[in-house]
Amino acid sequence: MGGAIARGLVASGTCPASHVTVCDHNDAKLEALASDCAVSTARDAARALAASPDVVVVAVKPQVLSSLLEEVGPAVAGSLAVSIAAGTPLGSIEEQLGEGARVVRVMPNLPVAVRRGASAVARGLWATDDDVALVCELFGALGSVAVMREDQLDAEGAVIGCAPAYFALMVDALTRAGVDAGLPAAAARDLACATMGGVSEMLSDSGEHPRAYMEKVTSPGGTTAAALRVLEPALVEGCYGAVDAALERTRALSRKG
Repeated sequence: MGGAIARGLVASGTCPASHVTVCDHNDAKLEALASDCAVSTARDAARALAASPDVVVVAVKPQVLSSLLEEVGPAVAGSLAVSIAAGTPLGSIEEQLGEGARVVRVMPNLPVAVRRGASAVARGLWATDDDVALVCELFGALGSVAVMREDQLDAEGAVIGCAPAYFALMVDALTRAGVDAGLPAAAARDLACATMGGVSEMLSDSGEHPRAYMEKVTSPGGTTAAALRVLEPALVEGCYGAVDAALERTRALSRKG
């Protein structure tokens, strides 16, 4: 995810490549990033942070976040720290970085890689309005952004963080149904993907309620009406159940952590 964020910020023109340094222990990833978008790279995070960057995006897995902050915490403390680690609360990060640390949590989803993602933003105790505005500008270059309370992030993750998998499942299901009905698999998949992208763009651009949009393609007594009569109950119940299951798992993982 860190690489996707760096690529998106440079590709969008939000950050010049010369202003971005990516740190990782994986040489292959660093070489690919340097080749793709001409950012600076470093294996030694502490050395890179010695330059006192304005913003540090901490894009590591939750289970290694604490040890990383122990290693580089003093160098991060003077910068705006942006964590994308799921399940690690702001208070925990602030405690490690020390009083006055400016911390913002962001929960982006996978389509930020193509600058069509969605990110939730929650401010820490000492983060300023300008800090939040800057984070929204950066992640706004990668898609949509919403500022919310930290206690809403778990629900956002269960709904929006997991949504790329939900939508991919829908494309897969439609593809398999199409094959069963006699369509070529590749054609069914490509047409389903194109349709999903088109519906998303039309809903976003118009602000129209999804129900009103559905009515445009649903004639009384027609084929779409017959299909929706079967699909809607199962899909709605499945969405509620999926979000509940994701939330339950999130809370279980938090208790373990």
